[in-house]
Amino acid sequence: MTREAELARQLEECQEALKESRRENALLRQKIDLLVKRVFGSSSEQLDKSQLELLMGLPEAATVQVASVPVKEPTPRQEKKAVRKERLPENLPVVEEVIDPDLVQVQPEAWRCIGQEVSEQLDYEPGRFFKRRVVRRKYVQKHNPDCSPLIAPLPQRLLDRSLPAPGLLAHIVVNKYCDHLPLYRQEQIYRQRHKVELPRQSLARWVELASEWLKPIYEQIRTGVMAGGYVQVDETPVDYLEPGHGRTKPGYLWTCSRPGGDVFYRWETSRAAACLDKVIPVDFTGTIQCDGYPGYRAFANSRANPIELAGCWAHVRRKFHEALEQSPRTSGWVLRQIQHLYRVEARLRATKAGPQLRAAVRASQSKPIVQRLERALVRLKSSGRHLPQSLLGTAIDYALGQWPTLDVYLGDGRVEIDNNLVENAIRPTALGKKNWLFMGDADAGERGAIIYTIIESCRRRGLDPYTYLKDILTRLPTMTNHQVPTVTPAAWAKAQLQLQRQAVS
Repeated sequence: MTREAELARQLEECQEALKESRRENALLRQKIDLLVKRVFGSSSEQLDKSQLELLMGLPEAATVQVASVPVKEPTPRQEKKAVRKERLPENLPVVEEVIDPDLVQVQPEAWRCIGQEVSEQLDYEPGRFFKRRVVRRKYVQKHNPDCSPLIAPLPQRLLDRSLPAPGLLAHIVVNKYCDHLPLYRQEQIYRQRHKVELPRQSLARWVELASEWLKPIYEQIRTGVMAGGYVQVDETPVDYLEPGHGRTKPGYLWTCSRPGGDVFYRWETSRAAACLDKVIPVDFTGTIQCDGYPGYRAFANSRANPIELAGCWAHVRRKFHEALEQSPRTSGWVLRQIQHLYRVEARLRATKAGPQLRAAVRASQSKPIVQRLERALVRLKSSGRHLPQSLLGTAIDYALGQWPTLDVYLGDGRVEIDNNLVENAIRPTALGKKNWLFMGDADAGERGAIIYTIIESCRRRGLDPYTYLKDILTRLPTMTNHQVPTVTPAAWAKAQLQLQRQAVS
């Protein structure tokens, strides 16, 4: 080989290495930009219709900064003039203060009231501790003093000779799992503001006591969620303390939601597919809506009963939204098609369509969009224009890999287009772990799952969790297992509504 040929070969190798380095540099820049956007950018994925059209007209190599603009389509209700909502409820207690002029107070009989000026302010009194003293008097018969004394039995309690009353237990539980206030902060508040010493260890034991009494209601909610044949499932990591390790370990709260119904949480120390055997009953048959985690497919294949997996279009949209800055034209077109699908769902939701109507409308309006989108993604993948490791290539591979599950919602009117309802149920736990950082131990995770289930079920029905828990913890010691279905949040809400109707009538 001559020297010229050797130099030409080396030049060609250097050029290929340079091209590979540039491709790798572009991929790394995409990943860094995505990481910066996740940390410092807006989390909203909504885009204006005109903005998508503008992006679709740009060349594919252009790099743009995409601004998330929330867009709300006008509905018949929104077109009408919005009625101003009262800021304060009518049933607030009123403390009235009457102020008369000094001259009137000196000689009231010389003055006649001809009217009044009324001004209102909203005031607040902080919570207070008080002792609930139960006095049981002893009696003896006057004509038979030698007979044994008579005394009323002590009302049943959650725990004999226990200090906390149901109201205090409900307050502690709601503070931690609804208002995300750790127990050590509650301890400081009680000591500094109320001069009441309640050690954190005692608060933890009382939370455990409340969860043990609420567990039958939790099991009742879990049975109701899994009885419909369609459930949404997701999981979220939560750290917990492992004795002997000196540090935290990752555990998981598995969340199951029934659209239009309740939600329940299950604590596991792993994310393995085997955990789903404890979450999903053995006799469950129907549809599970989930994300692209492979554990769900492995679980469905391991079950003898037929289980169908439904995908989530929100996860697909998120992948293409992440690739929008690097590939505005292609990603913008895909997002536009997904936007059409969501507009169909918005119209169905506005008309409160049932499962049969939803399936019919989806077959006529959504199915052609899904088929057009599938053909386009297959052509994009076969063209080889986009690197598999790029953000757009990753989005295309994810969408096509999930396609058998993404079109399940077209034929089943019960199934939602995405998994957002169960992800919304996870948000309170995400807010909580930012404050209390980790669970106490593995058993504490189970207690948290029970209480989160009760509080989230109250939230879905617009119930005040403190009012509900105080009433239920007062009544549970005198109830039997057969009466548990009558005190679930759903049954309790119906009972309260009936009481309000009776009071009005």
